[in-house]
Amino acid sequence: MNRSTSPFAWWRFVKLFKDWRVFLDALLVTVGVALAALALAVAIGAVLGIISTSRRKPLRAVTRVYVEFFQNIPLVIIAFFMFNALPYAGIMLSTATIGILGVGFYHGAYVAEVVRAGIESIPKGQFEAAHSQGFSYFSTMIHVVLPQTLTIILPPLTNQAVNLVKNTSVLAMISGGDLMYRTNSWAADKASYAPALVVSGALYFLLCFPLATAARAYEKRIIRAGLVTAATEEKIIAVTDSE
Repeated sequence: MNRSTSPFAWWRFVKLFKDWRVFLDALLVTVGVALAALALAVAIGAVLGIISTSRRKPLRAVTRVYVEFFQNIPLVIIAFFMFNALPYAGIMLSTATIGILGVGFYHGAYVAEVVRAGIESIPKGQFEAAHSQGFSYFSTMIHVVLPQTLTIILPPLTNQAVNLVKNTSVLAMISGGDLMYRTNSWAADKASYAPALVVSGALYFLLCFPLATAARAYEKRIIRAGLVTAATEEKIIAVTDSE
């Protein structure tokens, strides 16, 4: 193949670098949506994860319905519903808001499972000891269980953050202005898909790889320190890594 017509020809990359601002703006949109969606997912997941370990069956049932619903439908259906169906009900949302709510609600179900599995990994004796000292259920959670749970669940939570960043690419299907959408638009306009996809993939990698590496390093550190066993971490990951 003639180098001048190769999909990886240098002149194609030069053209892309001249439009670097397009990719930077798109990257900022992706990061902004990801951070807001992560905050929402953690808030939802923390509340539902705690409730799912409650002794009250109606509360556990509500959390189970939420988790099963969002874990068993594609994220793209959520995005399309919010983008195409809600306007018929008079609810108009920006694409960024759709991304934040859709991705946040979706990953909230997975974070809830992470929190639930983490709480259930705490020895029952600690619950009983706290109750014997007059602690209520929520006092036990706040002062005894959750501080220990956070140490255990941080690696799988970080893995969820990595998945969440990648799933913001669903915005590309509703013209969301994110990195994936701008990549495809620029590539189609300039007829240079290879450079655009290479650079876009590299940017996603730069966002996700440090998080994944940090999660693995932290997991090894807490296992070496005896704060959690490898079997416990594997159990939690097995329970929550169903996406």
